[in-house]
Amino acid sequence: MEEEEYRLKYAHLRILKSIQEYLKAEGESQTALFPIKVPDDFLCQVITLQGTESADKLIHQIFRLGLTLWSEKLFEDVFGSKKSLEEFIDLVKKRVKDES
Repeated sequence: MEEEEYRLKYAHLRILKSIQEYLKAEGESQTALFPIKVPDDFLCQVITLQGTESADKLIHQIFRLGLTLWSEKLFEDVFGSKKSLEEFIDLVKKRVKDES
């Protein structure tokens, strides 16, 4: 595997690991980016019916669902299979060990 390909796959592996940890945490993220775009009427109706806290939770659920779908697509594009991912992780471990 060429060094550039290795670096790119390693960066994607770190992204996927970060997403996995975020989704497992179920808590608040340390970083918040604003604004996010949502349809005005959607937000107004949710706030009217359920209040601002429910709207915030709903937007967070939508984000988590989108993040899950996006990470699954990234996994498929970069690694393609669990076996390919495991082989790459073994390569990373070997390189770390060799560097020590």
